[in-house]
Amino acid sequence: LCDQEDKGLLKDPMLYEDDIQVHIVNEVNRSPLQAFWKKNVPIFIAERASLKVDEDQMEDSSINESNNLTSSKLEENMGPLPLSVMKARQLVSWYTLAHNPHMAQVINCSVSTAFPLLWVRCDGSDPEGTVWLGAEPVNTGKEITSIVFHIVTCTGPIFDKNSFTSIEKLKIAHKDRHPNSAVITKGYAQYDLFGATVLENTIMESQSNIMVDFTWNNVDKILEIPPLTSVATLNIKAEPGDLRSPVIQIHKELEFLLVLAQGLKTGETEWPEVLEEKSAVTVVQELIEDLKNQLNVSQQQLKSKETEKLKSDAAAVESTIHASFAPERGDLDFAELLWTGMRKTVSSYQDVVDCLALVIQHLKCKDIQPWIHQGSNSSLGKLIQQSYQGTMPTVSVNGITAIRMLLEIGLDKLQRDYINYFIGQELTTLNYLDYFVSCTISLEEQMFRLQKLHHVLELVMSCSAFLNLNHENLFTLTQSCLRYYKDNPLDEQHVFQLPIRPTTINAFYENEHPIMWRMEIISYHGQRELKTVWQLNTRPPVDHVTFNTADLPVDDTALNNDYEEAIYYNTVISCSQAHFM
Repeated sequence: LCDQEDKGLLKDPMLYEDDIQVHIVNEVNRSPLQAFWKKNVPIFIAERASLKVDEDQMEDSSINESNNLTSSKLEENMGPLPLSVMKARQLVSWYTLAHNPHMAQVINCSVSTAFPLLWVRCDGSDPEGTVWLGAEPVNTGKEITSIVFHIVTCTGPIFDKNSFTSIEKLKIAHKDRHPNSAVITKGYAQYDLFGATVLENTIMESQSNIMVDFTWNNVDKILEIPPLTSVATLNIKAEPGDLRSPVIQIHKELEFLLVLAQGLKTGETEWPEVLEEKSAVTVVQELIEDLKNQLNVSQQQLKSKETEKLKSDAAAVESTIHASFAPERGDLDFAELLWTGMRKTVSSYQDVVDCLALVIQHLKCKDIQPWIHQGSNSSLGKLIQQSYQGTMPTVSVNGITAIRMLLEIGLDKLQRDYINYFIGQELTTLNYLDYFVSCTISLEEQMFRLQKLHHVLELVMSCSAFLNLNHENLFTLTQSCLRYYKDNPLDEQHVFQLPIRPTTINAFYENEHPIMWRMEIISYHGQRELKTVWQLNTRPPVDHVTFNTADLPVDDTALNNDYEEAIYYNTVISCSQAHFM
């Protein structure tokens, strides 16, 4: 099993004794133990194998074929299956014997290294409610000298906090298992500051969330609120497109930009629904007429403010970000106004061609001399600048030219939006942003980097809008995100971490229920640390055991925070160490 995993050949669990399957998990975020076990080491997961339907028997009749399809669907939705506690203990015993250096088979074995840790799913059928059994080899030098056994029990849901045990009883139980040792306690808690939203008893699940983890020493009582001296870390995940996002409108602009980029790449464009009743050509014609009627004074006023543009633009962008980018930024140039109107009204390739042809016609005839931002990198922006000197060439918008031209306008606008916000808020410098807004790379690569920059904006704005974090914390978060995305591809599921002082966010958690609360009782035996973990979760921490939730007042425990008393599942992880003589 280990050899196949090392060679990259292990794609499916390996069957053992027909009714047991074993697979290896290498990443902690993919581990079924992550609710209570955070060690980032390879582990064996042993579980009951799924029942397989005999396909030969299902070819006899159409009825049997239908049953086969039904069975297959049930099989897919069944999820992981546990073994009986007795069978799990048997597997742990065999695993232990395989590491015993005094066994003849092990003595003659040329491989002396330990296997990955073994964890076995259990069905909780014993009186203690055992849901996992684990075995962990302990090395002293090159030899395996002992095995640490882990027992995980789980009960719940629990409504009455008065039924919880006391810290003193937990300490006594730990000392009974590990005598002659002093104990220390550590506390851990996790709060959901920005997760699921509840509207009329309906949960709006979202991949966006802001969690805060606390760690502290010397726990005084069960469900103790983390003291202000705790070590706190924000875990931030932002899903672009979340309807609660303060930048949802600019994300819609980015989505349209991505539609154009895909159309440029494939030759086919799936046009989104129009947002206005007017036709695209009518909107563009009105923009041109307004421009003709504008007083030159207003343009001169805009130009005279060029030296102060950066901070005033940033303030405008910030205000529109907080207002979900409505109304638009106050200093949009002609190309940006054109983009704003067209993205809401174009519904076909011909719309784009007609609109841009209309603009180019008026530019060529010098009917308009629109103002454009200095340094505009779009093709249209350059044509407008050439029209000032009367050197504008004849341009055709046939083929993919129209889509590319509109894509460039939108890309130019969004890049300017992001630059103005980040620099105006003094969250970074232009040098740091240069990688994300460089115009010396292909359009495709520019789009990849723009998506990264938008994700950074989502992360920063979520913390600013919902937690009201100060500049120091926003600056640190921005720098962390930008550094990550200079070296990594776009990953909207990545969790960004931000160390933070508890006093900064205590108003958001001190009156809330933690979604996880844990206490560790720790003693040291030589170099070995032995723990008893007592943990509460608002959701079941295991996915292979069904808990009796018939008495729950709601269907989903995610609504916990709407009730005065939280509903918890209690997990206890205890360990014992057996030495090889």
